[in-house]
Amino acid sequence: MPFIMIPNRDVLASLAQKGYRITPQRLMILQAIEEASGHISAEEIYEGVRHNYAGLNISTVYRTLELLKVMGLVAETDMGDGRVRFHSAGHDHHHHLVCSVCGHVIDLDAAALAPLSDMLIERYRFRADLNHMAIFGRCEECT
Repeated sequence: MPFIMIPNRDVLASLAQKGYRITPQRLMILQAIEEASGHISAEEIYEGVRHNYAGLNISTVYRTLELLKVMGLVAETDMGDGRVRFHSAGHDHHHHLVCSVCGHVIDLDAAALAPLSDMLIERYRFRADLNHMAIFGRCEECT
């Protein structure tokens, strides 16, 4: 069996409290998410993990990511490139400004959208899920 670094113990505790087994596949998927320098797709996780665990298949990665998302342990963002990307929910909350021309991504602090959230509640009595999103437009270089 390959060496597995134990991911965040709070994540493992959350899984165990809900009755989910801590399998080697789940550990390696969690490790890949934690070690990623940025956002990572299911396909990138699969490519990185399958070398250490030959029995892993892409559907296991998708099911695990869906479970982690539902439990609030990972955040999901569609960056407009045809692949959804993930990162640990333990990381800072932020949004993305994505250039539709060159694909450049700029991180945007979550506080920048707080006035929008407040306005939606006040004006429309609507609580928007603005936890992690991408806003598309043009960067300074492409304007």
